[in-house]
Amino acid sequence: MPESVNEHNLSLQKVALIIIAMGTQNASEVMKNLNESEVERITIAIAQMRDIPAEVLGAAIEEYYQIMMADQYIVEGGIDYAKAVLEKAWGHKKAEELIRRVEAATEVSAFYLLQTVDDKQLLNFIQDEHPQTSALILANLKAPHAASILSELPEENQSEIAYRLATMEKTSPELVADVEAVLREQVGSVFGGDLSKTGGVETVAEILNSTSRAAEKNILESLRDHNEELADEIKSLMFLFEDIVGLADTAIQHIIKEIDSKSLATALKATSEELKKKFYDNMTERASEMLQDELQYLGPVRVRDVESAQKQILDVIHLLEESGDIVITRGEEEDIIE
Repeated sequence: MPESVNEHNLSLQKVALIIIAMGTQNASEVMKNLNESEVERITIAIAQMRDIPAEVLGAAIEEYYQIMMADQYIVEGGIDYAKAVLEKAWGHKKAEELIRRVEAATEVSAFYLLQTVDDKQLLNFIQDEHPQTSALILANLKAPHAASILSELPEENQSEIAYRLATMEKTSPELVADVEAVLREQVGSVFGGDLSKTGGVETVAEILNSTSRAAEKNILESLRDHNEELADEIKSLMFLFEDIVGLADTAIQHIIKEIDSKSLATALKATSEELKKKFYDNMTERASEMLQDELQYLGPVRVRDVESAQKQILDVIHLLEESGDIVITRGEEEDIIE
C-alpha cells in the first residue's frame, strides 16, 4: 500500500476518511495502486460511513498530515532531526508520539501490533508469562495502555514487573526473538523487525502516571522495599497528586474549571491543609466557602473513592499539560517563570 494511506500508520476507518476527503478522482488514482484485498477492505469501510461530522474528518486529515510530516523529517535527517523539528511544531509529547508511531509502523514488530490486541487477551497472556517477558511487553506499549494492563494485575505481579521494567537495559536479541515467536503464535500474524523500546525509570514513571492510584502506591512501596534509591528516582520523574501544591496559580485555575466541586472535595479528603488552601485561594470567595462546607459535611469516604477522584483530577492535569494550557515540572527540570 502506498505511504499516503499506509495502514500501519492509520486505522482502516481513518484511511477511509482520508480517501473520502480526496474526492472521487484522486481517490480512484490511489485505489489503482492497491491490491484487491486492500481495495475491498477500504471500500467496505467507506460504505459503512454515514454523515461524517466535519470535526472527525478534520481530525483524521490532521493526524495523517502530522504522521506524513514526521515520516518526511525522519527520511530527511534521521530520528534526532525529526524530533527537534516536531518538538518545535507540536511540543515534546506530541513529537514523541509521532516518532514512536512512525518507527513502529516501519518496523512492523510484534510489539507494535500488540497495540491492537484486546486488553483481556493481553492481560491473560501477561499473567502467565515470566515477569521479565511481561516487563518487555509493557515497555513497548503506549503508557496509558500499559498502565491499564498493569492496574489489572495482582499486586505482587505489579511490583515485580515494575521493578524489572525499571531496571531493564537493552534487551538481548535472543530474548526479543523468543518473545516475538510466542507473540507470533498468540496473535496469529507474521512479524519481523527489532525491539522498538527498552524500559528504565522514565518508562515506569510514565506508566505509573496513568495507573490507578492504588496500583501506583502499591508499586512505589514495593519498589522502595527492593531499592529505595530506584523508587525515589522514579517518584522524582512522576507527577503525584500531592505535587499539585507546587503548580502555579494559573494552572490551578485551569484545573478548577475542568472538575466539579464534589469530585474535588472527595479528592481533597485527608490531604494536607496546604493543598486545600491552594485550591481555596484560587476560587471566588463563594466557591471557596462552598468547597469548605462540602468537605466539612462529606463524612467518611472510602479510600478507593478518594483515590478514584484524585486519579480523575490527575488525568485532567495530564490533558491540560498535553494541550499546553499548563506547565508542570518533574525531577531536575528547570523552574518556569510565568
